[in-house]
Amino acid sequence: MFDTICSLPLTADLFAQVVHPNEPIVSVGLSSGHVATLRLPPVNEQESVDLAPSASSSSILGRRGSNGTGVIDTAWRTRRHKGSCRTLAYSIDGAQLYSAGSDGLVKAADLETGKVTGKIGVPATRSDGLDAPSVLHALSPQTLIVGTDAGALHLFDLRDPAPSIPLNDVAKTAFISSRPSQTHYPHTDDYISSLSPIPPSSASTSGFSKQWLSTGGTTLALTDLRRGVLVKSEDQEEILMSSLYITGLPAKKSTGSSGEKALVGGGDGVITLWEKGQWDDQDERITVSREKETVDVMVPVPEGLGGVGKKVAVGLGDGKVRFVRLGQNQVVGECQHDELEGVVGLGFDASGRMISGGGQVLKVWREHVAGEAEEADDDEEEIAIGAKRVADSEDEDDSDEAEAEAEAEDSSEEEKPRKRRKKRKRGKGPAAAGNGLSFAGL
Repeated sequence: MFDTICSLPLTADLFAQVVHPNEPIVSVGLSSGHVATLRLPPVNEQESVDLAPSASSSSILGRRGSNGTGVIDTAWRTRRHKGSCRTLAYSIDGAQLYSAGSDGLVKAADLETGKVTGKIGVPATRSDGLDAPSVLHALSPQTLIVGTDAGALHLFDLRDPAPSIPLNDVAKTAFISSRPSQTHYPHTDDYISSLSPIPPSSASTSGFSKQWLSTGGTTLALTDLRRGVLVKSEDQEEILMSSLYITGLPAKKSTGSSGEKALVGGGDGVITLWEKGQWDDQDERITVSREKETVDVMVPVPEGLGGVGKKVAVGLGDGKVRFVRLGQNQVVGECQHDELEGVVGLGFDASGRMISGGGQVLKVWREHVAGEAEEADDDEEEIAIGAKRVADSEDEDDSDEAEAEAEAEDSSEEEKPRKRRKKRKRGKGPAAAGNGLSFAGL
């Protein structure tokens, strides 16, 4: 369904990736604590992109086509966190990039320059004095949600400055209060692995989401901005890794379907479907990987790509990206991001190009163009893998001094491997309590 345009090497393992909703921009967060923002070429230049490095680029990225067009540029790159950068999110207007690291800090940066414009210290809830963020989401221009390893969901009011720390006149950095306006614990047994907002209703006066679904451990939960945790599902007996909320599906009065469902990816290669308003248990199941590879990330395929119907791109732990057509609930295509590393990041830019990330590589894809001898329905050939069935039941960090300090601290810090007990995501979840082995540099 998609062909690779180019592969871009990274200097460290990819831990986070986010694609800008309106511009051909992608930002990445690495295990080394670096954050970078990349600009893709205009869509009419994409065919000329190759792997030859541009003369002006000596860092992680910057690739130029053989005819001098199609540059993929590094807009900026910096060592943003001491330790790893674990999650990223754009602000509602796309002008700010939020990043969170294993250092327990959330930083806001100007998307154009990379200059830090705000900081938040996540409250420490663990005995070691640190609770690292695992999920970020801008719910509105005023509210930022931060999910953590300890299972906390903190809501920060971005308009609330820290009372004890005034505006820094030199760096012009606003220090947001480290005291969240709300804190909820929808999943007390594990870290927050994913968060998906529920779109506002037609009666909404603000136009912003006020409810969201989250996964943690083996449960799904619904939380409301004003009323807190509303519903928590039954134990699904399998670790839940990712989630996605889909609208625009066919409504069925006979079954009470509203045309809106939540998709939840598990550690067993299965996507479960949950009907809106019925959050106690799953409704349907789609087997995406018979090898039971983890479903680490899911994104909707833009309308019109890959033929008719609602489709979802699914990133798996074995490095494959598979495409699922909803309604039929079948896998209809796949592509291979990497032979060894799982897919950590996945998204589509404003031009419909797919960006996949995992290991130490980022790939850009375009929709496959059928040759003259190919039939139009060749792209729709289904792979009989699974079918529907009812369920059985900041700037100062860039100085030489800060860089050296960060490197020293990073050298003593280890992130857990991607595949471990409960098949946690790479870099997510609390550190091991000395009961395993780790090998730096592998």
